[in-house]
Amino acid sequence: MTAPRITVNGTEAPISPAAPHTTVLDFLRERGLTGTKEGCAEGECGACAILVARPGTNEPTDWVAVNACLLPAAALDGQEVVTSEGLAGVGRPDTLHPVQEEMAVRGGSQCGYCTPGFVCSMAAEYYRPDRCAHADPADDTDPEHGPNGFDLHALSGNLCRCTGYRPIRDAAFAVGAPTEEDPLAQRREQSPPVPVATEYVQDGSAFLRRNTLGETLRLLRERPDAVVVAGSTDWGVEVNIRARRADCVIAVDRLPELRELRVGSDSIEIGAALTLTEIERRLDGRVPLLAELFPQFASRLIRNGATLGGNLGTGSPIGDSPPVLLALEASVVLADADGERLVPLAEYFTGYRQSVRRPGELIRAVRVPLPLSQVVAFHKIAKRRFDDISSVAVAFAIEIEDGLVGKARIGLGGVAATPIRALSTEASLEGRPWTAETVEAAARVLRAEGTPLNDQRASAAYRSAMLGQSLLKLYAHTTEAVSS
Repeated sequence: MTAPRITVNGTEAPISPAAPHTTVLDFLRERGLTGTKEGCAEGECGACAILVARPGTNEPTDWVAVNACLLPAAALDGQEVVTSEGLAGVGRPDTLHPVQEEMAVRGGSQCGYCTPGFVCSMAAEYYRPDRCAHADPADDTDPEHGPNGFDLHALSGNLCRCTGYRPIRDAAFAVGAPTEEDPLAQRREQSPPVPVATEYVQDGSAFLRRNTLGETLRLLRERPDAVVVAGSTDWGVEVNIRARRADCVIAVDRLPELRELRVGSDSIEIGAALTLTEIERRLDGRVPLLAELFPQFASRLIRNGATLGGNLGTGSPIGDSPPVLLALEASVVLADADGERLVPLAEYFTGYRQSVRRPGELIRAVRVPLPLSQVVAFHKIAKRRFDDISSVAVAFAIEIEDGLVGKARIGLGGVAATPIRALSTEASLEGRPWTAETVEAAARVLRAEGTPLNDQRASAAYRSAMLGQSLLKLYAHTTEAVSS
């Protein structure tokens, strides 16, 4: 193994002597690249956004925006990074990138603190290969999608406290297409960096990455105390805010066995290390309930790193994916050095942040059975529209035939120590007519599901009320669809 290095703005930089827990943000700033800022250290403001070359969906390579404050620098060993200083090209410090130019001329920057992060998120969308295919210069009626094909959701993880978002939006909707001479556009046509094994040890702490699943599972058997990370969107917060440190961190984000997506005749299997953005783009709406989840899951910056394996692995009762996967009757494929086992997600959680996963086991994949239910919805009740923790999350997957409910699956988050199925509500719906009377009775049952608590996000009474209201909302939408 070679000494860990990151290619930053075209130049290789050794990670040493940084500690294994050192974030990419601190690594860059220590090298004078101070355009990358720390705003929140939790992945909520986007001031630290950078671009990373990742395996592409429609091209060999995609430029992906991520939160530099959450990723350990060692996690980018062998990879390529571009910061706001490097967007215009190597050796061109006085030249503005087209995104930077539009931000400048349209007044998208005031104090400038958040600007480099906005620029990097905007550049990732600027280089999205299929963006221009959705462009319609004659259509300026969609407030969230520009006539140039720009998806404003790409900026959902970036906050500005002084400029106001209108000039930033104007800049985003004004950028054109990359030119053929643009080096970052040309880079998309080449293969992404090849995953490399990493063994980085400093001061008794280690960051380790193996090339295969088998090697990783054997390592986990030797180091059952190790922290396993993929996108590090959860662990990074623990390191920054709670000063958590680990003797050993094992990265699984680049294991090919955890990055497969297979669509079969009776199931869809989703690799545990695929990012939510990759899943969203590869499935392209094939699983409507997941398609409803993705835009409401944190922000694009977080979804570019977060994984289903990580969201389930933390065992959080307020994670957004478990209610959806419970409604889909998903199972998790658990692997260790001795083999694999399939566990229904409804049997996976055993307590607050606890599960049946044994020491040395990894979540290899999530398996969703087919066919899918026709009536689905994901309702996230939170104080902010984007990039917020849910007070209550409710996922529905219901089969209705000839006016009768054949099967009902309802997943809940935020109302118990674990994500749960609303079993009593499901039973109150199944076999009954899909009518206002049935739904109102079931909504009363749903309000009593779980053991909601009072906390800073919501009261127990509010959570219970939102459960019942969510089912009534679903019924209203289904009857509207029929009448229209």
